[in-house]
Amino acid sequence: MKRPIRKAVFPVGGLGTRFLPATKAMPKEMLPVVDKPLIEYAVEEAKAAGIEEFVFVTGRGKSAIEDHFDHSWELETSLYQRGKTELLEASRASLLKPGQVAYTRQQEPLGLGHAVWCARRIVGDEPFAVLLADDLVMADEPCLSQMVEVYNETGGNIVAVMDVPEDQTDRYGILDVVSEEGRLAKAKGLVEKPKPAEAPSTLSIIGRYILQPEVMRELDRQDTGAGGEIQLTDAMSRTIESVPFHGLRFDGQRFDCGSKEGFLEAQIAFALQREDLGEAMADILSRYGESARLVAS
Repeated sequence: MKRPIRKAVFPVGGLGTRFLPATKAMPKEMLPVVDKPLIEYAVEEAKAAGIEEFVFVTGRGKSAIEDHFDHSWELETSLYQRGKTELLEASRASLLKPGQVAYTRQQEPLGLGHAVWCARRIVGDEPFAVLLADDLVMADEPCLSQMVEVYNETGGNIVAVMDVPEDQTDRYGILDVVSEEGRLAKAKGLVEKPKPAEAPSTLSIIGRYILQPEVMRELDRQDTGAGGEIQLTDAMSRTIESVPFHGLRFDGQRFDCGSKEGFLEAQIAFALQREDLGEAMADILSRYGESARLVAS
């Protein structure tokens, strides 16, 4: 019987240097898309998939994340006294229940695999999800929910994947595919950031994973890979002979909010789908349309 996915790990220890000076005093995961921080989108996606325990792997200067998922008594009292019930509900929407949330430190920036490994005591010997807040996914059915549905059928390790241009394979973990069935690709291996000429495919992993405890045990080896870091993909690759491994071409649109371009696109896309902002955003875009054409030319 497949064990349920109850726990999710959120690696949030990065410095966010691409967004300096904004991230000098603010965690990059707290950067808002419209009016909600990136990390809250990720947590909401995990909740929708049935996750019960939330594990944040933090670093120095990340206390704002802890505060965000806690009560803000002064703010809530002020909103209540002023009759701002909708804003009060919005403020409380991010709350996680007592005992549902845990924080642990990644004391050195040794890679994504190392960040996940830092959560090993809390995750224990059970399957778990990993969500990277930088990868924001707009979908009718949340991306992780789609993955859990597939996991309930196939078991094993599952990653969310998308095809990327051939000249961009060196930015991602790439699957070596053995067979495909609909949206599901069975992999016999994966390579971290291969050069385009050496990439086994163009099917890349984005920041959503469902992993078996065997992966955590491989991370115990603390082996370094690409960039001298402890790579999560390397640990996953070493379990392929004993653990089924699939990539799911998810339904939805992924925004790379680790880049300024992707972050700006996400602002536009998420504002356009809002009932309270869609028309205003469309009007703004129409007013800037000629300027955009001039820049593009």
